[in-house]
Amino acid sequence: MPIRRTARFDKAYLALPSPVRAKVDRALLLLDENWRHPGLRARRLSGHRDIFYARVDRNHRLTYERRGDVLVLRNVSRHDETLKNP
Repeated sequence: MPIRRTARFDKAYLALPSPVRAKVDRALLLLDENWRHPGLRARRLSGHRDIFYARVDRNHRLTYERRGDVLVLRNVSRHDETLKNP
């Protein structure tokens, strides 16, 4: 499934510390392999039909949206910040 990044995701990604960006990169490899990969611990965001969140590490999450056969990366940040503003 193709993956596209939003400008918002890219901006949030660049604001992360380098070690966290490396973890995001690993999570994106898993996402590219299988958007429901067990290592991502992906879940549907409550109240949103096509928006999901995935675990980057203990403190960080990324959100993505399924648009047909494309995954759109929406946001990445600390856990609470990401889920409040997917």
